[in-house]
Amino acid sequence: MKLQTIIPLQPQQHNQIDYNSNVVLLGSCFVENIGKKLDYFKFQNLQNPFGILFQPKAIETLITNAVAKKQYSEEDIIFHNEQWHCFDAHSKLSNTSKEDLITNLNDAVKSTNQQIKNSTHIIITLGTAWVYRLLKNNTFVANCHKIPQNQFSKELLSVDDTIQSLESIINSIRSINTHASIIFTVSPVRHIKDGFVENTQSKSHLIAAIHQLKNNQLFYFPSYELMMDELRDYRFYAEDMIHPNQIAINYIWEKFQEVWILKDALKIMETVDDIQKGLQHKPFNPNSEAHHLFLKKLEIKKKQLQTQFSHITF
Repeated sequence: MKLQTIIPLQPQQHNQIDYNSNVVLLGSCFVENIGKKLDYFKFQNLQNPFGILFQPKAIETLITNAVAKKQYSEEDIIFHNEQWHCFDAHSKLSNTSKEDLITNLNDAVKSTNQQIKNSTHIIITLGTAWVYRLLKNNTFVANCHKIPQNQFSKELLSVDDTIQSLESIINSIRSINTHASIIFTVSPVRHIKDGFVENTQSKSHLIAAIHQLKNNQLFYFPSYELMMDELRDYRFYAEDMIHPNQIAINYIWEKFQEVWILKDALKIMETVDDIQKGLQHKPFNPNSEAHHLFLKKLEIKKKQLQTQFSHITF
């Protein structure tokens, strides 16, 4: 008896991720869940240099500005609640110093440009099609920074609007990188604050738009569908009943690994995992001969791995 519907997945035939790959991850908070896994296993990656970006227009702005090497200035930031903010970035970049904020924004633009140029894989996770428009200058914002809502209009991007935004993202990437695999996915995190029906409507617009894109080296990974169909039980949610819990994150990561991680990289991942667990190990007796021997063997493993892959550090 089968008690679960399984989404059929096949390993990607070309350009899988290995330890020579450079991965850029942009988008909703689910990007950071996958990014933590890539970090743990020591893959080369850049995650959300402008912080979490939930909707297509925010990601489009980031990539457009990064490709154009935009220089941020005082005109691009605002002061609110004793901090300086930028409407293009998440509040985690906000700063009490306007000079530091501008420097950090420009550093992020520079690193994003370089990483997009050098990337082999760009993973974009879309969270919502609901967007906020700043009424003062009629522009979409990535984050409202707790500024009064009467200064914004809330809108749902149509499927066509979403397609146009995603095509702009793809064209900007392709202008400086013609070979990277672009992997779209829809976040399994439900945006219930928008409303239950509104969340479903939003996700459907994102999914419909992605599947109407026509471009080489474009791929879709069904993280949303895995959560909704294979893990359709509240035991796979965190306490807020909105975000996937660690079991669900691990499950979706394993599915991603099956599709996108090269088999030859799996042995290296096992070695990295052994080292990571060794570094987290707390000995009963730190001064024992057995523990010193354990540390010596761990150091040998690290050096062997770093000889093979110079970018790996612990």
